[in-house]
Amino acid sequence: MLANCVATQDVHRAYGGVVPEVASRAHQVNIIPVVDLALKKAGVVKEDLSAIAFTRGPGLLGSLLVGVSFAKGLALSLGIPMIEVNHMQGHVLAHFIEDPKPNFPFLCLTVSGGHTQIVVIKSPLEMEVIGTTIDDAAGEAFDKTGKLLGLEYPAGPIIDRLAKLGTPRFEFPEPNIPELNFSFSGLKTSILYFLKRELKKNPEFINEHLNDICASVQTRIVSVLMNKLKKASIQSGIKEIAVAGGVSANSELREQLIATGEELGWSTYVPKLEYCTDNAAMIAITAYYKYQKGEFVGQDIVPMSRYAL
Repeated sequence: MLANCVATQDVHRAYGGVVPEVASRAHQVNIIPVVDLALKKAGVVKEDLSAIAFTRGPGLLGSLLVGVSFAKGLALSLGIPMIEVNHMQGHVLAHFIEDPKPNFPFLCLTVSGGHTQIVVIKSPLEMEVIGTTIDDAAGEAFDKTGKLLGLEYPAGPIIDRLAKLGTPRFEFPEPNIPELNFSFSGLKTSILYFLKRELKKNPEFINEHLNDICASVQTRIVSVLMNKLKKASIQSGIKEIAVAGGVSANSELREQLIATGEELGWSTYVPKLEYCTDNAAMIAITAYYKYQKGEFVGQDIVPMSRYAL
């Protein structure tokens, strides 16, 4: 990996969440400087490129349109092929950017703001989703809880930091969802009602118990993820276990994965933090495998806000 440049959009903090129109406009502003910086860091010029890879989806359509349109123009001007990448496939294959790499087949718990999935990876380009969220994703549960607690967006890293200072002494129910699927909407509702109830009794409840609330919420979200992952491992017999996606940066999830792996004899894999959140490197490594297979697309390609793995 020669260069992996990211432009962050702090403007969304003011709104407590991502504003699609603001995001797409920021993409337009940033895409040329970021690509230029990546080329300079890599020590190459655009004429050295063999192909252009881009995220086709899933995601916010306005932002995807900016990326796809730019990729089309750059590829056309250079006379080189294009490679479309599924964003979630990129998260999984982030494990192949650097050593150690998982052995096939392996299970990957892919957890982000918009997705929560358990995937069987049989080869770099052959994946099967065996569990997914039926409503909200784990990352969304973190962010919505943060909003209830008056924390800044994105709340996940803040809750993680505050949880280290607290004790998980408040009980939240674990959703009873069949098979390997997930649900976090009920958990969000139980947190909402819990806070309303306690604030009626004590208006300073959140301020006085913030660290313990964060620790309790985080413990439950992580236990939901780990219990399903353990179930998937038992059912499939697979003991090569990986996590990916933005929520895989959560320290408790990482600690629980390693501890459970030692207990159950798993080989566990956690990507570097820079490869957990959305980044270009994971799209590049996916494109590397597609390039080898000659899986190119034409100028008629369109982005997809929903794009199943």
